[in-house]
Parts: sequence; structure tokens; C-alpha cells
Amino acid sequence: MKHLIFSILLLLMFKAEAQSSALAVADSLYIIGNYSKAINEYSKVGGLSAALQIARSYNAVGNYEKAITQYQYVVDEDVENQLAQFELGKLLLKVNRFEDAKSVFTNLSNLNTTNPEFQFYLGEVNRHLDATGASLKQYKKAIDLDSTHLRSLFQLAKHYTIKQERDNALTYILKGLNYYENDVSLINLHALVLFNDAQFEKAIPLFEHVLELGEDKNYVYEKLGISYNKNWEFKKAKEAYAILLKRDDTNSQIYFDLASVYQKESKLDSAKIFINKAMAVQKPIFANGYNQLAYIAREQKDFKNAFKLFERAHKEDTSDALIYYNIATTYDQFGTDLKKKLGYYENFLKDYPNQHPYYYETAKKRISELKEEIHFAKD
Repeated sequence: MKHLIFSILLLLMFKAEAQSSALAVADSLYIIGNYSKAINEYSKVGGLSAALQIARSYNAVGNYEKAITQYQYVVDEDVENQLAQFELGKLLLKVNRFEDAKSVFTNLSNLNTTNPEFQFYLGEVNRHLDATGASLKQYKKAIDLDSTHLRSLFQLAKHYTIKQERDNALTYILKGLNYYENDVSLINLHALVLFNDAQFEKAIPLFEHVLELGEDKNYVYEKLGISYNKNWEFKKAKEAYAILLKRDDTNSQIYFDLASVYQKESKLDSAKIFINKAMAVQKPIFANGYNQLAYIAREQKDFKNAFKLFERAHKEDTSDALIYYNIATTYDQFGTDLKKKLGYYENFLKDYPNQHPYYYETAKKRISELKEEIHFAKD
């Protein structure tokens, strides 16, 4: 009997050693990225640990359906296995199976209520499902569990920046930057909040810092160009736009913005050149170009030409109430026909009711004055 027990123990020991050896081989293949061979070796070993590694291997080679099947097997066999569920949930999110991912992360959040990552990913799932309120709630829960959770802070800051809720955005931006002052995403959001709030002088050094941190993107130069221009730093504005034009000389908006810089410097001939360049590459609407040329002509007291340019802009874009208002006021400045002046203002009120309240009230006042002038002219 003792010999039998000893033989059984010896057999089990040899089997465990063989299994351990096979697992070591499989692990060594997995570590160096030889995933297909690793899968074969793990299949020989068997067991939940090997199944989890097979799932990870399939995930690594991009065979997501087989990876999900393996993860699901592990989870079904061990419902308390949070690691397998976590990896499964992230994979389901990656392949856009949002409802399935939501089920996994909801379960994880219930299993472990103190893990901020589970709350964050549940927030991510809800964000993709357009359940904004639920996603914000989960991000806030993650921050309650870990006040330094940068990804949750970023998502909240981004949401409130897009909604232009300045104070809420700054609350989460500054919290995040307090923990990691060189987080380029949060610095970028900080700059955008100030930019949207017309605090261009304060936004400039933040956009510049974003560039220093390697975020060499066109939109940063675009915002910097506008900010420099608004802050009367014309040389820097031109430098920013020059960089953009080197990258893309077919973007009409860059030419328009550059023309605005020259116009602000009262270099009107240069402004015209860039407006014409913008119109040369603009497709298909030229309203913006004609409109800006009209403003320059009016600034040069060339009211008749300004009037013609505003009319051309209006033909390109009849939806813009301000363009038609400019037609009326420009003709009012040089025209002699009182009834024609009156007609333009009346058409403005008729075609663009309740748009631009200030201009609407100004037009009504001018109509009263013109009617009075016409009446006295008859007398």
C-alpha cells in the first residue's frame, strides 16, 4: 500500500514538473511575442491560467473574436476573476461592443466598489453610448476614489470645455495640472478655455508651451495666430500663419486670417492681396472674401466699390443678415435716392426678422428718419 501511494505521489510530481516545464516554455514564447506558438503550448498545458494566456495571445495578434471567446470561458469558470473581466471589458470596448462592455464593467464596479479604473471605463462605455450624464457621473466617482485620476479629470475638463462652461472646465483642468503640470492635453484645454473666453494674452503662453511639449499641430498655430492678432502682436501672428501656409497653401481661412492682420496694421493693399489669394483657393463660396474686401473699400472711403462688393457677397451667401445690413448702410453713406435707401432697410427687416437685435433696432430707427426726410422732401 505504501508503495502504491508513493508511486501515485511520484507520478503526480512528474506530471506537475512536466506541466510546469510546458508552462515555462509557453510563457517564454509569449514574452518574446511568438504568440501563435505560445497558444499551441498553452493548449497542451490546459487550465484557467493557460486559457487566460491564450486569450491574451489572441488579443495580441488581433484575433479579437477568439480572444473574447477565451476570456469569456475564463470568466464563466471563475466569476470572481476581476483581471480576466477587466481585460475582456477593455477588449469589448475596443471592438465597439459597447452594451457587452457595459455589462462587464457594471459587474466589476459592483464586485469592487473602490477601484477607480472600473468607474472610469464604465464612464467611457457610457460616453460611447451617448449617455453623457451617466458618463460624467462615473468619471466623478473615479475622481472621488482617486483624486489624481488624470484620464477622468481630462474627460470632464474636455466635456465642459466643449460646452464652454468655463468655471467647471477650469476646476478639473487645474486639478489635473496640480498633479502633473506638463500634461499636454490639459494645458491645451486650459489654453482653449482662455481662448474661448477671449483672454488671448493669457492663452498665448499656454499654446506656446503646448508647442514646446511637442504638440506641433496646425490647430495650435491657428489659435496662436488669432491670439497674437487680437493681442496686437502682428509679427508673431504672421510667423504663425507662415508656418501654416508652408504646410498647406490651399487653406483659404489662413489667407483670410493673415489679411485680417494686415488690415489691423492698416496695410490695406497687402490685406487685399491675401484676400484675393484666399478667394483664388476657396471653394465654392466667395462671400467671406467679397465681404472683407468690402470692409477695406469702406475703410478707404470708397463707398461705391464697397457697396458693389457687399452685393456680390450677398449673392454668394444670402443667409448672412449682416452682409445685407452692410448693403443698406453703405448705400446710405453714398446714395442720393431716399426711397432706395428706405427700401434696403425695409428689406432687411422683412428678410431677416429678429436677427442681430442691435442692427434690427438701428434699421427701424433709420426707417423712421428716412420716412420723415421723404415727407419733408415732398413738402
